[in-house]
Amino acid sequence: MATQTRNSSQGILSDDRSRQREEIVAMLTRAYWMELETVINYVTNSTNPDGVRAQEIIESLQEDIQEELGHAQQFATRIKELYGVVPSSVDFTPEQVYLAPPEHQTDIVHVIKGVIEAETGAIEHYNRIIQYTEGVDPVTNDMVIAILRDEEGHRRLFEGFLREYEAEGRA
Repeated sequence: MATQTRNSSQGILSDDRSRQREEIVAMLTRAYWMELETVINYVTNSTNPDGVRAQEIIESLQEDIQEELGHAQQFATRIKELYGVVPSSVDFTPEQVYLAPPEHQTDIVHVIKGVIEAETGAIEHYNRIIQYTEGVDPVTNDMVIAILRDEEGHRRLFEGFLREYEAEGRA
């Protein structure tokens, strides 16, 4: 006897929520790409900088790489759970020009400002996902709220680095 499967009659997985589910998958897909691009750029910017002052920035970015990769994996899993398809690299279009390596590898302020810009973009996008999923998809909502906290912490840390450089007249 064949087992019959059925869709949930309520919640984000129900048939009548397919349009909302597709919107959420699209937002999660953008978040997935943002995280993976951040990983690429954090690897770059934790390798290229030179100078004594660069070490703290390098170490901070190296720590963040694994966390950002974990966020991408969470987004990928949720895309799949919502009946979406996690895209491959052929669908990737880079956007983070502000995290391209600076002309001079000792320009740590460029890296710091690029990280702040990347984190700010993530925070803005994740707030949009949270607003859209409020009362619609509590699982995605909770997941993105937790990820948002990480991104706010990263931004705050790098804002502190920037203030230090500004106080010393280096920014």
